[in-house]
Amino acid sequence: MPSTGTAPDEWLAEAFGRHAQRWAAETGASAVVAETLGKAAAALSRATSAGHVCMNLSDIAAALNADAAGAVTLDTLRQVLCESRLVGSAEDPGVIPFVLDAHDRFYLHRYFDYERRLARALAQRRASAFTAPAGENLPTNVAALLATLFPRGAPAHVVPVDWQKVAVITALLGRLTIISGGPGTGKTTVIVNLLACLLEENPACRVALAAPTGKAAVRITETIRLRAAHIPEKIKELLPKKSSTVHRLLGVSPKGGFLHDIENPLPIDVLVVDEASMLDLALATRLFEAVPPTARIILVGDKDQLAAVESGAVFAELSVDPRLSEPRVEQLARVCGVAPEVIQSPRPDPAMGLTDSVVWLKHNFRFGRESSIGRLAEEINAGDARAVLDRLRSASSPSSLTWIDDASPIPSPGVIDALCASYALYVDACRPHVDACGTPMLDPGAVSQAFGRFRVLCAVRDGHRGTTAINERMSAFFRRELDLPTGGLGRSEWYPGRPVVVLRNEYTLRLFNGDIGIALPDAAGNLMVYFPDAESGFRPVAPVRLPEHETAFAMTVHKAQGSEFDDVLVMLPAKTQRVLTRELLYTGVTRARARVTLVGSAEVVANAIQSTTERVSGLAARLRDATIV
Repeated sequence: MPSTGTAPDEWLAEAFGRHAQRWAAETGASAVVAETLGKAAAALSRATSAGHVCMNLSDIAAALNADAAGAVTLDTLRQVLCESRLVGSAEDPGVIPFVLDAHDRFYLHRYFDYERRLARALAQRRASAFTAPAGENLPTNVAALLATLFPRGAPAHVVPVDWQKVAVITALLGRLTIISGGPGTGKTTVIVNLLACLLEENPACRVALAAPTGKAAVRITETIRLRAAHIPEKIKELLPKKSSTVHRLLGVSPKGGFLHDIENPLPIDVLVVDEASMLDLALATRLFEAVPPTARIILVGDKDQLAAVESGAVFAELSVDPRLSEPRVEQLARVCGVAPEVIQSPRPDPAMGLTDSVVWLKHNFRFGRESSIGRLAEEINAGDARAVLDRLRSASSPSSLTWIDDASPIPSPGVIDALCASYALYVDACRPHVDACGTPMLDPGAVSQAFGRFRVLCAVRDGHRGTTAINERMSAFFRRELDLPTGGLGRSEWYPGRPVVVLRNEYTLRLFNGDIGIALPDAAGNLMVYFPDAESGFRPVAPVRLPEHETAFAMTVHKAQGSEFDDVLVMLPAKTQRVLTRELLYTGVTRARARVTLVGSAEVVANAIQSTTERVSGLAARLRDATIV
């Protein structure tokens, strides 16, 4: 067990290193070789816990040299690892626990295997693309519908080519499409119009909608329904009405693993995965293997958002290469009715080998050119800390952008006042429910709508500026404002108006990680937790039946991925931490539709913008080396 004060990841790394050292010694390795392997294994364990798929040998050498006198050269380290008999090569990984490839990437065998399998699945899908010769067009009925869905010239007054239309055409012509765009760039419009074209071509087309989390899965179904008003009625009736988490789509086997895999593929023709930036390497591999080779896969997300919590940044890696071949440019120009030279795709650095498969949506329809939030997000993404701070300092009040330059360890009174003021409308919406015991319950829709307009997003869970402390503060404020009993020894944590977020999927209750519910009294005065439901409006669940959950006045930025609010307050730590990166700041800011309040010192903001998430991976190399079977 970990000693007091030792982080679980560090304890695991140390234990794994000792295990690898003993294992090497048992295979006949010398004491020096076994010890070196143990230290390398511990370093690799730390790296995978931090989200990396593998570790560069040069970084391992640097870590070893920092811990001991003398210098370990790459050549020496490479030789020592190979002498351990527990390290295989990329060409012949065998079944031993570690792999070292030709580019000095050091892997746990499991992650190397995932990466190689995913690369093989990607390469096979690319090789079997639908792409028509340059002289051919889309089917007549599909082309006609496409012209109706994307009228020529829209939005020609802003950009010369409609990249939403390009994204749909790309997906119609290939078996693999990656569509990346920030909030407001029209990703849902692309999904709706693409599905309409596919169903026009084949009304019996079997479509599966999925997302990495339950909340994101529910949201994609709802947004498709809301954005489908312009679709012909006969096609609208065919649009998928349900979606699922990726885990539920694959099906959990009682024996472990998934029901659907390469041997038992999913019975589908099209798979659309929304919020795909949250896919980790292991889940992406199993998903791709479970989709039939004849089916289309469309991944939709934002390459600039936070990557998956687990190892890998699959979507960002796949999105890096938006190049278009000359034949594809000619074909797109003909269908879009523009000159070929107008269609200029960004140049990748480095190339991923997915030419004609990736589309970036850059034009923002939600935030205008002068939008403070939109410009702030662009400047964060560009890594321009000076421009961001200048924009924050020049923000006027009232405005869509507010900066509270607070460096104190405990949030200042001004920050607390801002939090309380932002939840004032929610407090007012809950007042009628406090005395509802024994009387018919009011419609929870107004309460849910009031809560959904604002959210506190924290970078961390712990500390005075983390979700745990902020939720305690806001719960106390809420109870005080409504004259409810305060918490304490023997007091229930439940009270009317308490918002909770589900932390674990519970399929029998149709509750998923990220779902938000609100505790309100029912007609008999019993406190129930009401969750939005597509069929019944709101569905009550008894508090005792809930899976793992917590109060949700404040959420981590990670937990808020896939959500949008009218107004957000982004709470940064008092001091720079490893978790605080450009991607986290961008993700937090872009959860807002109309207003952002950023709480943090200039130093912390600048350091976050200058710190990018770089996950070590060899997926590009695996993809280039993949053999088409």
